[in-house]
Amino acid sequence: FRRGALPILRNFNLDIQGGESIAIVGATGSGKSTIARLLLRFYDAQSGHVYLDGVDVRKLKLSELRSQIGVVFEDTVLFNDSVRNNIAFAHPHASTEEVERAAKLSGAHDFILRLPKGYETVIGERGFSLSGGQRQRIAIARAILANPRVLVLDDATSAVDPSKEGEIREAMKTVMSGRTTMVIAHRPGTIALADRVILLDAGRVAAIGTHEELVATNTRYREVLANMSTDSDQESQEV
Repeated sequence: FRRGALPILRNFNLDIQGGESIAIVGATGSGKSTIARLLLRFYDAQSGHVYLDGVDVRKLKLSELRSQIGVVFEDTVLFNDSVRNNIAFAHPHASTEEVERAAKLSGAHDFILRLPKGYETVIGERGFSLSGGQRQRIAIARAILANPRVLVLDDATSAVDPSKEGEIREAMKTVMSGRTTMVIAHRPGTIALADRVILLDAGRVAAIGTHEELVATNTRYREVLANMSTDSDQESQEV
């Protein structure tokens, strides 16, 4: 895949088994989010193929493809509507119990109850009345309620306060269990949730293993993690 003349992914090859969770780790600009967007057909590869259950995604209707995939991007999209309706976006007729269960799993339930009207609170265009971490937890709850066969978490905990990250990781662990999941993350605790980790370097798969294996054996992996940690510290100081 290229963007203009710039190569993003080259000779990229990855098989993900049904029910397996994969974390994709790489330096900024290495193509991590591009992989998720190719799966969702926000882009199409200029050569090669992306398959879902052995079917080229270009042969599927977009509505069919995207109904099978739940996604939480770093840049959360919420609507000028109630918290309940934002969570139930994919299933507008979901029961109160189903909506609240999804919110509890994402770590959103407690802060929602503290809002002026709880689940009926209207959060404004793009959720401007909420913090970044609160918006992402609602987006995670929405993906949970959609109950997709494939879940894509693209830096989904980036705006979450570190004090809440452990709580959300436990929720994510429950949601990921038995579900095909692609995790694009910068924090080691989130990366370690995955069954396997893919190190993406210069648009290629440079190494595959568990988080612990790669930390112990791969110098480049340790360098990428160290750089991501430095970037996160700088962003926290700026905030």
